[in-house]
Amino acid sequence: MSPAGAVADEGAAVGRYLTLGLALGRHVDGLVDAYYGPPEAAAAAAEGEPVAPAVLADSARRLLADLDAGVALDDEAGATGDGADGSRRRWLSAQVRGLHTTARRLAGEAIAYPDEVESCYGVRPHPYPEDEFAAAHARLAEALPGTGPLPERYVAWRESHAVAPDTLRVALDSLTEDLRARTGTLFGLPEGEHVDFELVTDRPWSGFNYYLGGLRSRVAINTDLPVLSTSLAHLVAHEAYPGHHTEHTRKEAGLVRARRWMEETIFLVGTPQCLLAEGLADLGLEVVMGTRPEAAVAAHLVPLGIRYDAEVIAALAEAGEALANVRANAAWLLHVDDVDLDDVVAYLERWALLSRPRAQKAVEFLHDDTWRAYMTCYIEGLPLCRRFTAGDPARFSRLLTEQLLPADLAT
Repeated sequence: MSPAGAVADEGAAVGRYLTLGLALGRHVDGLVDAYYGPPEAAAAAAEGEPVAPAVLADSARRLLADLDAGVALDDEAGATGDGADGSRRRWLSAQVRGLHTTARRLAGEAIAYPDEVESCYGVRPHPYPEDEFAAAHARLAEALPGTGPLPERYVAWRESHAVAPDTLRVALDSLTEDLRARTGTLFGLPEGEHVDFELVTDRPWSGFNYYLGGLRSRVAINTDLPVLSTSLAHLVAHEAYPGHHTEHTRKEAGLVRARRWMEETIFLVGTPQCLLAEGLADLGLEVVMGTRPEAAVAAHLVPLGIRYDAEVIAALAEAGEALANVRANAAWLLHVDDVDLDDVVAYLERWALLSRPRAQKAVEFLHDDTWRAYMTCYIEGLPLCRRFTAGDPARFSRLLTEQLLPADLAT
């Protein structure tokens, strides 16, 4: 590719989509979350200088128009449609719309934050009333042991659940074995799937699934801050079973290998597939362990000498989930109201009841150019997937195996 660049604007839509996503990934570190598609497409995208964002934006616009006009999705050696061409085309158009938005922003076009999020992820962000956070504080104050100001008491209680580094690996292995077995019983797992865990530092996130293809994942757990026992089971469920790893392997087996839907070989930040992926991953623990999983989690952690106050954790869970929405307000302050970073850290300390280091880490994520709009996936994904699933494992299985959009779950 030349410095001015060009991408293929003719041919089947899926091949053009893969090329567009890979080319955009040259500009945004982390935008290509996973790729295990045709190696020649990756090799071609890596050649020469990156294609100019304005050129990529124009290519995305043409691909959207061609999808609307009925361009073929696959080449002549392509996939089995099985009557799904319409829904598959609609899914692919929504993905390309997200890439188009990213390319426009990279090309210097001013896009308002709410418009950016909606175009990328299919939902519109909004701030939450602080009255909801104040009510959650009142519930926490009532359920939390001890006396004194709530912020100091809550932070101290939570940080007292830090897992010692020398027991973290054993705890991860124990929880993973259980959650994998439960996931396999409920949903089935492709033969040969496997997850490797590693501990890392200097990342803006707490955990990350690197899907490698071939039914394998590498899950990185960030230890910049102490890992807390209160969130450890959720972390394993989110990244592995029945979360990201399970979704990737089920779709590789069912959509890529069985139906040759090659668009599933790339996973791209800034697209609606992320919102549903994060929503189902956040829902995963309660799906396989029940709405109150604390006793089952304690059975793994307490024998290892890890503090895990199951009864208190259960009592605090609902109020603590409400405080997750503080992150939406923090993103709004940063990207709509243009509030100073230190003031946003203070806002998270006050309303999310985070220690300063954890509030700073949260703002680091919100301020990262790759992840600035991504927080909405966590805020809006969980309630959307929870309402859609409605406690029915068969509906959760659809999230793991089908191409769905946020609008599909809202109806």
